[in-house]
Amino acid sequence: QMDLCIEAFGTSKQKRALNSRRMNAVGSDIVNTAVTKAAANVIEAKGVTALIQDVAQDDEQSISTFLPPCNEDADKPENVYKFEDSIFFSSFSPSLSFSHCSFVLEELKFLPANEESRDRKARCLWFLDTLIKFSHLKVIKKKSPMGPECPHIISKKLMKNFTSLTYNDGRVQNLVSASMKAKITAYVIALALHINNFQTDLTVLQNDLKLQESRMMDIAKAMRLKISKAKGLPGLENAQNHKLGTLSLPLPVQKASVSQRKRKKMN
Repeated sequence: QMDLCIEAFGTSKQKRALNSRRMNAVGSDIVNTAVTKAAANVIEAKGVTALIQDVAQDDEQSISTFLPPCNEDADKPENVYKFEDSIFFSSFSPSLSFSHCSFVLEELKFLPANEESRDRKARCLWFLDTLIKFSHLKVIKKKSPMGPECPHIISKKLMKNFTSLTYNDGRVQNLVSASMKAKITAYVIALALHINNFQTDLTVLQNDLKLQESRMMDIAKAMRLKISKAKGLPGLENAQNHKLGTLSLPLPVQKASVSQRKRKKMN
């Protein structure tokens, strides 16, 4: 009724605004119709099942893209995921203000007596703790998201290596996306393997990282770890429910996932 009144009695400016609004509405309907039709054509051509498999495969590929550099020809487990590729500090004095994640608290009980080894493990635990803290962030809005106790060079490398850029509210922001959280998880696992003589409790790390078990297992398997159940290990609660990840040579041959096998069969 208001539109009819504007048509009959409105000013030229009001009529132009009405025509413009109607044209925009028509344009929007045309775009929506085209998008819906295109989507329907894709679904009809590939089928819903195939599309779901595509999404699953893309998710698996996003995991493999963000794994630490892997040396498949390594002669020792420590050379598969090299220590220097898993950690980004050189010489600094780490703060002892940990976030109290379970993995770090457990490992602090077993610091080596040797001063050099003790210092190295303390630094590794500090960095692993920092990575886990960083994985809990979402949109990063300040230059020092880890606080003043984290050296600027480390904050800068965390932002560079473990965030993706996004455009929001008229500005570019750093985002810890799902794929970046997968990358952080892979680096946490690699560092934990170095700390724990290449066997580590994945369930403890999974809880600290606040991940689903299926996601943690996908990343661990992509890193070529052998998965087993932890039974009777000291210091673990509900040990029978824990999963251990072991890095040993020769590395297991990567197998096609269920979704990939199904897709090949369909093709």
